[in-house]
Formats: sequence, C-alpha cells, structure tokens
Amino acid sequence: MKYLIRDSTVVTGSLNRLVLYKSAIFIQNGIIQDIGESLLLEKQYPSATRIDGTGKVIFPGLINCHTHLLATADKGILEDFGFPTTLKFPTTGRGLLDQDERNVFASLACIEAIKSGTTTLLEISNDITEYAQTLDSTGLRVFLGENMNDVDDSKLQEGIFEYSSHKRDTAIGKASDLFDNWDGKSNGRIKGFVAPHAPETVSPELLRASRDLAEKYRLGYTIHLSQSYKEIEAIKRIRGVLPTHYLFANEFLSDRLVAAHCRYVDSSEMALLGQKNAGISHNAAIGARRGAAAPIGELLSSGCSVGLGSDNMAEDMVEVMRAALFHERVRRNDEMNPQPEDVLEWGTIGGARTLGIADELGSLEKGKKADLFMIDFRKAHLVPTLRIVSSFIHNGISSDVTDVMVDGKWVMQDSSIKSINEAKVIEQAEEIGHRVWNQLVKENPNVPFPINLPPGPL
Repeated sequence: MKYLIRDSTVVTGSLNRLVLYKSAIFIQNGIIQDIGESLLLEKQYPSATRIDGTGKVIFPGLINCHTHLLATADKGILEDFGFPTTLKFPTTGRGLLDQDERNVFASLACIEAIKSGTTTLLEISNDITEYAQTLDSTGLRVFLGENMNDVDDSKLQEGIFEYSSHKRDTAIGKASDLFDNWDGKSNGRIKGFVAPHAPETVSPELLRASRDLAEKYRLGYTIHLSQSYKEIEAIKRIRGVLPTHYLFANEFLSDRLVAAHCRYVDSSEMALLGQKNAGISHNAAIGARRGAAAPIGELLSSGCSVGLGSDNMAEDMVEVMRAALFHERVRRNDEMNPQPEDVLEWGTIGGARTLGIADELGSLEKGKKADLFMIDFRKAHLVPTLRIVSSFIHNGISSDVTDVMVDGKWVMQDSSIKSINEAKVIEQAEEIGHRVWNQLVKENPNVPFPINLPPGPL
C-alpha cells in the first residue's frame, strides 16, 4: 500500500532534530520512501492514498524497552506498596489469571500502549506463548522475552539462595522454543529477546547460558538490574560484590544487553556498563512511584544508550516521557536539563539503539520502517505551537494521539484501534480484575490488606 500523509508537521527525530513544516511523508511497502514539501510530493506521487495531516504533527513511534503487560491486572494496587511489595499475599491478581484471562489483559495493555503512540515494546513474562498470538494480532512490533530464573523458590522463602539445574534447563528450553516458533514472524515484526530475570535469581551458569542463547539466535538480551535495595543486599551477601560486578565477572555485559532500572548503581558500575556500551531501560514513571531515580545523566556520560520503559501496571509512554523529564530535573536540581528534545530522543531513537534496531527504526527518515504516530495539536493545552516537542512533552496526553502506524500499516486511525474490540476487552478486564483480587483477599483472610475493595465492577 502507498500512503502520502500530507500538509502536516514532521518531527523527524533525526540527529539534527529537524522539524519540517507544511510537509509530507510518502510510504510504500512499509518503508518511508520520501519526506519533503507537501505540494512537491503530491505531484511526484499522484497514485498514493492521501491522508490529510492538517493540524497534526507526525512523530516517530514510541519504543517501550521494558514492560510486563499482564501487570495491568494489578493496576491501582501495587503502585503504592513498595517493591518488593509489602503486601504479604502469596501471589498477585495477575497470578490468578487463566490463559484466556491473560490474553484479555495482554489486549488491554496493548490498547493503552497504542493509544499513547507506542509502536514497539519489549514484553517480559512467564509462559509468553500463551498470548503471543494475541500480541501479534494487534499489529504492534513486539520483542518477546520469556522470563528465566533458576533459583530454588522453596529455599528462597527461607532466605536461602540455591539454584536448580533442572529449573535452569527447563527455562532455557522454554526460551528456545519461543524463539523457534516466533522469532522473525510477521515479516520480522515479532522478535525474540533473551530475558534472565535478575542477578539474585539467576546463577552464573544461567547468566552464561543466556548470553550463549543470545549469540546462537542473534538476539538482544535483558535483565532487571539494581531495581531494589534487597537485590543489592542479596548479591553482596551471596556473591560478595555489587550486582553489576557480578554480571561483569560472568561476561554478561555487552552492547546487546538491556539493563532495566539501574536505580542504585554506583560510579564503578556505571563505568562498567558504559565501557561495554550497554543499553539502559529508564523506567521513570514506575521509578518515581517507588521513590527511586536512576542516574541517567551519568549513565549517558559513561557511554550507555538510554531508552524508556513503562514496566508495571501502565503502558502510557507519554506519561513515561514526562516523568523522565521531571524526574531527572529534580534529581539533578536543574531547571533546564534534560530538555524535552532529549527525552523524546530517549523514547524513540534512544530506545531503538537500546534494542539494537536503530538502523531500521526510531526516526522518520528515508529508508526506515514506517513506524509513527500522529497528534492532533488543535487542542487548548497544546497551542500555541511555538515549540512543538516541548508542548507535547510538557502538556500532551495520550488522548491527543489520533493515528498510529506500524510497518506501514494503520494500527489506529481517527482514534479507533483496528485490530482490538476495545469496548469488549475493557468490559472483560473490569470483571476479571475485580474477581481475581476479591478471590485473593478471600483466600488469604489472615493477610493484612489496607484497601476496601468495591462491591463489584462499575
């Protein structure tokens, strides 16, 4: 299909941060073939389907480098009780979902992602094959990471860190099966990603096996790193070093690594990550909710690439970008840095660098894949349009997003998602969410729970 989005403003996201006015983008076979003056391109490509971009601004699609889609089942509860959570239930609402219900919440999360301009996400979960087809059907570009760990859970409850070779082999087998069945599907829109869980839950043997798996399948790999004080204390106790040093000692650091969080890394850890040009997923919104701020300026200076992630309970990448701006300014006590253009870079081409796809995605330039979203700027909170990126980062909301394209195909047009029955999914998720949390409370009457759940769905 050939499209010409005309009479629009284009935020290219290129290295020189060029913004083009009264411009058009010509897209054919999923690739941006041309960008330029609207009148000129209309004459040059008369057979293309015209899309009116009057009053709209086109941005590169947002890239979510770290998320857990099914955590939307715990929305409204787990944001406010620390990490690891201080609630003493044996599981969470998402832990009670059956396979059909997991697909509902995967769809719910994808609705929120699409409506906030997300075109690419890295999903990390257990048994991800149960809803991989649902993710594919949304039209999003998705990296699938089967969560792997080999810690003995029965011993872990007693504070003992022992590791199971059987559990390790099972985890590697499940990840390999996922890649064999899904990596490269849908014209490469679905890819695999190796995802050992966290330093304290992964043995040296699994760290090295994960790196080998990534090399075998030519994939990136990710791990939660320095996300809590408990993680740091555990690694210091069982390994005698800081978490990043543990990864370094097992040859786990490289430019194909996406380290998620990095909230409490010290200067020596940042130096190691930067030396290896590792990628960082800065999960600013959930970090702010948990009172933690990653040292993003220092990580960038060390040589790391930085992308953004939503992590748990929410998929709104517009909120994530704003949180990243505010969080870093407060952390630095700096009124001017970072700038909105910096944060948009983290959410687009920075994320593409972090996931190893910057040659194909992350900016609107000739030869790159057509992953983009459009904002209606004719809103009271966005005008005057004197500095478009700043207006969007400071004041934009996800409902400003009207159109989303992935791989040259419309995933959403005129605020209507193409591939998901939004009303049905919302109704189902509302009912399921109430049921599982009420079930959890009922089955654990001795667990203190400082919330009075409502009598039922609204």
